[in-house]
Amino acid sequence: MIARDKIDQITARFEFLEAKMSSGAAGGEIAELGREYAELRPVVETAAEHARLQAEIAEAQAMLGDAEMRDLAEEELPGLKARLEAAETALRLALLPKDAADARPAMIEIRPGTGGDEAALFAADLLRMYQRYSEARGWRFEIIEEQATELGGIKEVVARVEGEGVFARLKYESGVHRVQRVPETESGGRIHTSAATVAVLPEAEAVDVKIDPNDLRIDTMRASGAGGQHVNTTDSAVRITHIPTGIVVTSSQKSQHRNRELAMEVLRSRLFDAERSRVEGARSADRKSQVGTGDRSERIRTYNFPQGRMTDHRINLTLYKLDAVMGGDLDEIIDALTAEAQAALLAEMEA
Repeated sequence: MIARDKIDQITARFEFLEAKMSSGAAGGEIAELGREYAELRPVVETAAEHARLQAEIAEAQAMLGDAEMRDLAEEELPGLKARLEAAETALRLALLPKDAADARPAMIEIRPGTGGDEAALFAADLLRMYQRYSEARGWRFEIIEEQATELGGIKEVVARVEGEGVFARLKYESGVHRVQRVPETESGGRIHTSAATVAVLPEAEAVDVKIDPNDLRIDTMRASGAGGQHVNTTDSAVRITHIPTGIVVTSSQKSQHRNRELAMEVLRSRLFDAERSRVEGARSADRKSQVGTGDRSERIRTYNFPQGRMTDHRINLTLYKLDAVMGGDLDEIIDALTAEAQAALLAEMEA
């Protein structure tokens, strides 16, 4: 059952925001009002469509008593009821609690797990997969820190992704990604299994996390690594250590000033993510999300190259188009994970 009072409250707030923006608000205020207005607009539009269909059904049902109009009403009613059912589902989804971080940029951290050189090569493959996915969606993808191996793999990489709905789309990627394939260095043709871990963090703003400058140790150093476009030889790399937590972040771009900014962004995001995880853990200690806990030690997906198969273990989704997936075609997977998360939320709200 859809709560009419909640819809009325949202509609009233939307109309207030519309009037406030039309009357002319200050620059900082107009941006904040605009963000809230954009968030509420899909809910209000879906609610209006739902109400319109209800009115059309009531009108058609009234026509059933008219001998001249009965045939027309009987013809229209099934289609109207089907559209109303779809609109009701869309409205229930629109009314679900939103993750406040969904619209934020994201930090992606990828590290090889078990598997040695092959794991490092797979971590590089995952980096390219996310980079291609981001480019296809028109997002900005910026590598902050990358440590390469001699064979072209990566020991660690941190990237920042900015665009519309970035964290909402990427947040289910956190976890252990497992690969099964014959390594290029394997002369016997045996299939090896290795893994890499992915962490996707919402970017924190300065107001989200207060960091005491006295809690930081900032070191400037020469960038090092196996080579490649992201490794430079100037004393520009910045390493920041957050002394209370022991978190260490590094940025190795060419500008030392920019490195300090980027490293602080990563540090804030890690501290913000730790607090989000603590709050979420306390809220849902007695249940497990159907799309996983977000625990980075959880195996979420297997990429089987000999069979051309990708399996997401959280929702038992198997796709036989591995080349496309590794090329950045992730929408089918992400849409399925999002739908599962929404279904779990709906079930929780109705319980």
